Amino acid sequence: MLMSDIKILVVDDSQVTRETLESYFAEEGYHVTGAETAEDAERILSQQEFDLILLDIRLPGKDGLTLTRELRTQSEVGIILVTGKQDEIDRIIGLECGADEYVSKPFHPREILARAKNLIRRVRKLQQASLKPAEEPVLRPVGTWRLDTSRRVLIASDNSVGHLTEGEFQLLTALLENEGVPLSRDQLMDRIKNRTWNATDRTIDVLIGRIRRKLAEDPNCPQVIITVHGVGYLLSSPAQADLPHD
Repeated sequence: MLMSDIKILVVDDSQVTRETLESYFAEEGYHVTGAETAEDAERILSQQEFDLILLDIRLPGKDGLTLTRELRTQSEVGIILVTGKQDEIDRIIGLECGADEYVSKPFHPREILARAKNLIRRVRKLQQASLKPAEEPVLRPVGTWRLDTSRRVLIASDNSVGHLTEGEFQLLTALLENEGVPLSRDQLMDRIKNRTWNATDRTIDVLIGRIRRKLAEDPNCPQVIITVHGVGYLLSSPAQADLPHD
C-alpha cells in the first residue's frame, strides 16, 4: 500500500489545526486535501473519493456529526472525529452516527497517524474485496442474517448487504465466537481492546444498539442479541431464540 495513493480529507474550520494536520500527513507521504466547512467537504467529496476523513465536530453551518451520519449512509470511508470537546456524550453520539474513531484536542499528530493507518488498512481491504472476483465467502448465521467475515458485512435473506463499522464487526465476532454464552461488558471490552479508541461500558451498549438496529431487531424484544440482566449480552443459538427472554 503506497502512502501516495492514499487520500485524506481534513475538515476543520480552524486554519491552524487544518494546516497542522495537512502538513503532517503530507510529510508522511499521503495525498491530503483540506476543507473549512462541511459544505466545502461535500463539494470535494462529490468530485473525488477518499480513504479517510479527519472531521471536526464543531463546524459553522452543518456540523460534523450530521455530516458523519449522512456519509455513513452512502459510504464506508474511514471517519475520525476531531474535536476540542472533552465530552463523553459527544464521543458516544459520534460513534452512534457511524464514526470509526474519536480524538480530542489537544492531540499529538502521531496519535492520529497511528489511528489513521489502522483505519485506512480496513477501508482499503473493503475496497479491494469489492474489486476481486467473487470467491466462496465465509458465512456465519446471525439470526436470519449471515455474516460475511471476509467482507465484514451482513447479508439479509434477500441478499441485500448491511455494512458494519470495525467496532460493530469486532463485537459481533466476539459474540459469535461465544454463541449461547453470556459475556459481560468487561469481557466484550477486552475482546475489542485492539481498537484504537478505548471501549467503555457505554460504548458496548451503543454498539449493541447499532447492531440490533442493523439486524432489524425490536430493541424491546430482541431475539438474536439478548440482554442477560446482571451479566451482559449473549448471541442466541437457534434453540435459545425460540425460548422466552427477559
